Amino acid sequence: MKLNTTSQYAIRIMAFIVKNKSDKLFNAKVLSKSLSIPYKYLTRIMTQLVEAKIIISVRGREGGFSIAKDPITIKIIDILDAVKECLHGANCVLGVGLCNVNKKCALHDEWKTPKETMLNMFQNKTLADIAK
Repeated sequence: MKLNTTSQYAIRIMAFIVKNKSDKLFNAKVLSKSLSIPYKYLTRIMTQLVEAKIIISVRGREGGFSIAKDPITIKIIDILDAVKECLHGANCVLGVGLCNVNKKCALHDEWKTPKETMLNMFQNKTLADIAK
């Protein structure tokens, strides 16, 4: 399993902000350039993170973005949920559509345990852990 590009970018953005924490706000153009994320894509992700109350947005000439909470309280699953990463879905690990108890792929039963392990990891790891 691989996280989608939006989820990967969201985690990278959040970790960058935590690692480079300062009193100043982070400008979207600076984040875009520093992380090599297309500007429009980054601003769309930031909007989702603001709506989830993970990031604070300040408008204006001196505006930008900052973390809304202590990084130790932000679970990775919170970030993934904010950008609508589907971890609970029935998408097949082999990419052959939906996979469930009634319609199993060849790896359905074997994939159940690793999938639960990954979900557990996302629920227990924090942004502070990732930013180290």
